[in-house]
Amino acid sequence: MGRKIPLWQCFVAILAMVGLLMWSILKDEGGEPHIALILAACVAGIIAIANGWKWAYLEQGILASINRSMQACLILAVVGCMIASWMAAGTIPSMMYFGIKVISPKIFLVTACILCSIVSLATGSSWSTAGSMGVALIGVGTALGFPAVMTAGAVVSGAYFGDKMSPLSDTTNLAPAMAGSSLFDHIKHMIYTTGTSLVIALVAYAVMGFVYSSSNEPDLSVLNEITDFIKGSSNISVLALLPPVFVIVAVALKLPALPSLIGGVFIGVPFMFWNKQYIEAALGLNDDGVQRVLDANIFNILNNGVSMGNVPDGASDVISELASLLSGDGMQGMFWTISIILCAMCFGGIVDCTGIMGQFANLLLKVAKGRGGLVLATEFSCIFVNAICCDQYLALVLPGRMFKEAFEDLRLEPKNLSRCLEDSGTITSNFFPWNTCGATMRKFLGVGSGYIPFAILNWLNPVVSIIFGYTGITMTKMSEEEYARILEEREKTKAEALAALEA
Repeated sequence: MGRKIPLWQCFVAILAMVGLLMWSILKDEGGEPHIALILAACVAGIIAIANGWKWAYLEQGILASINRSMQACLILAVVGCMIASWMAAGTIPSMMYFGIKVISPKIFLVTACILCSIVSLATGSSWSTAGSMGVALIGVGTALGFPAVMTAGAVVSGAYFGDKMSPLSDTTNLAPAMAGSSLFDHIKHMIYTTGTSLVIALVAYAVMGFVYSSSNEPDLSVLNEITDFIKGSSNISVLALLPPVFVIVAVALKLPALPSLIGGVFIGVPFMFWNKQYIEAALGLNDDGVQRVLDANIFNILNNGVSMGNVPDGASDVISELASLLSGDGMQGMFWTISIILCAMCFGGIVDCTGIMGQFANLLLKVAKGRGGLVLATEFSCIFVNAICCDQYLALVLPGRMFKEAFEDLRLEPKNLSRCLEDSGTITSNFFPWNTCGATMRKFLGVGSGYIPFAILNWLNPVVSIIFGYTGITMTKMSEEEYARILEEREKTKAEALAALEA
């Protein structure tokens, strides 16, 4: 092992990461942070080696960090298959269709928030929900007389509720992987803080809805156009909702995440044959001009996805945006996210095993007193990383690694940390225009930053989480046996790293 890295050099490593990420996201047209993370890992590695740390030790730190994220990566791959399966089965289109049908002017904001929550829960993506269903709802809200920023706030609240509560979401899988919790324990533990925040937000939206609901007869032509398009793109049926029901039951029965999600994938396959004519129309012709058929393309659909929304000529912009939600990229579509996790783990592994992040954590821990202070420091760190590093994945990864041992030393179960990560890291990522999520929300919704005061769930959730931290509500503790096992695992990890160094 090397010597303690000076604090100023730790700042150099962090600033290098921040600068490279800002360059890649703000200057690079594609906004790809992968290479920036690898280069940042190189800078951190050079600093570590200059202070006497051996490459073999750094490599073990990287591999250990990647190993901690592998369950999330495997789940993400299965989730890609599930989204494609449910899209082709008509499950997601049916959820959208039935949700839209319940819209009423006086409860429009409440309905918009709930509808986006449902769609985001089904897809695991706040981006696709806001970029398609959100755009459609802003069109409907405008027809009903609601300010666009108000509708956008309800959309963002619902989209991020589903994003952080869905087992299909990448952040929902990444947070427990960083904290050492299980996926379903993490989701159930978030119900307390996120559920409380959602109830308060819905009450506020109900009040605003009654105040701003139009007194004139609303123009529902946009709404009818949307439902007609969805109905024309898939076989809408209540039976198609069985696959998500299975996953919900699996969560309730505490079945392991991977088998449950794989079951959700294959339960959707029989419903594809119910939806066969729409799928084959979406598959189109092969290179020889022969119609592609469902029977020979099931594996291809699960791997590469299928687009169920074929935009007709002359369709409105709302329909064009909505069509993007009726498509899933399959397992292959998840590898962009998986690759950014692996790149982040390279940087995270080095700054973790060399104590760089530990020094920053110690600075915060000096002022973070007790359980409440630790929760406050964790959530502040997540928001800080969102603002500085421009990426919500790093807002989960870096604080997750920084505060993991501090939560363990207070005998707090890992699901407490994973909840804090999502209550601040995931939920506030869209507040900053230079963050990938913030830039995306503004582009999709077209309302600038004016929606933030109306995104009630997003700014309320961290506050509720901090209150729970100071009061101890639902902050569950681990047993002495569990803590002893964690200490044993720490010693084992250190021994493996030293053995690799000596080799």
